[in-house]
Amino acid sequence: MPRTRRILLGTLPLAMALLTAGCQQSADNAQAPAANAADASKYLSQPLVKDIYTADPSAHVWDGKIYVYPSHDIDGPTAEDDLGSHFEMRDYRVLSMDKIGGPVTVGPVALDVKDVPWADRQMWAPDAARKNGTYYLYFPAKDKEGVFRIGVATSKDPMGPFKAQPQPIKGSYSIDPAVFTDDDGASYMYFGGIWGGQLQRYANGKYDPNGSKTDLEQDDKPALLPRVAKMTGDMLEFAETPRPLQIVDEQGKPLLGGDHDRRFFEASWMHKFNGKYYFSYSTGDTHYLVYAVGDSPYGPFTYKGRILEPVEGWTTHHSIAEWDGRWWLFYADTQLSGQTRLRNVKVTELHHNDDGSIRTINPILSGAATKSAAQ
Repeated sequence: MPRTRRILLGTLPLAMALLTAGCQQSADNAQAPAANAADASKYLSQPLVKDIYTADPSAHVWDGKIYVYPSHDIDGPTAEDDLGSHFEMRDYRVLSMDKIGGPVTVGPVALDVKDVPWADRQMWAPDAARKNGTYYLYFPAKDKEGVFRIGVATSKDPMGPFKAQPQPIKGSYSIDPAVFTDDDGASYMYFGGIWGGQLQRYANGKYDPNGSKTDLEQDDKPALLPRVAKMTGDMLEFAETPRPLQIVDEQGKPLLGGDHDRRFFEASWMHKFNGKYYFSYSTGDTHYLVYAVGDSPYGPFTYKGRILEPVEGWTTHHSIAEWDGRWWLFYADTQLSGQTRLRNVKVTELHHNDDGSIRTINPILSGAATKSAAQ
């Protein structure tokens, strides 16, 4: 079944310039090139760090300090494809700052795939949590059979290093773990992603290696849904079998698989505002960050609108955190490299309106990226 993808072309001049200058990151830890000043002026926000490539930022505020747990992009040899094979990340490094807009510290390697007994490759978007003085790093990776599972590692320091549990979380699958702790101390993991995230290959309850490469391929039927599971008290396992998280329209009807502007693709996040639960996520191939609101951490969640218009680059993945009495959106684009696989984390203020809705943000100030549809 053909799929329509929106291609962002605004990065092409920057990419060509960087290729000409030979500014390619090595497969290990080369520095990212600084953005051209003329190009930088069109972006709402600037990269938090420029010495490594980072994406998928999970931000947390602990003891007044901001910690960001991103993916660490590298320039590997794999050709780009729709299943994300070119995202070859193999370790994590934590960012920290005392205030928004202040200096950012890039920590040493917090966890490497070689130190995870069950993992083989592709350390994708992580998240973190804290309980009773222990910090937990949750991460997806492919096991030796090429199946995504979700692992957990612990540390007494928010910057790491983290020590991984010998096995992935029992009953975990797919990608993009996000752990939310409610006011009563209960914690929940939200996870899942279609296409390369493999969620569609669990349509019948267990992994099907020959399953669809995209989604359920049923545009007129309810879309695949993210998963949620309450965590055990020690934060190391699920306390229950993961369940689908319902996302519905204003009439209470499920979003359909063909509704690519609104249906779930990946990048779960949860935050709470004025007693309401805000579940936000990426629409993937249409490149929006959107949100839905509910009265329980389990949902159902009613779709409300967009948080972020498309960035330059194919992927979009975010987090939302409160700091100093204001709310902040952490996201990423390809400003530094012009390449989908080499991204840079950013932050901008997020505003809740008086009615609880979220004000839509445009990441491009001027010279907006050209969007075109291609089969």
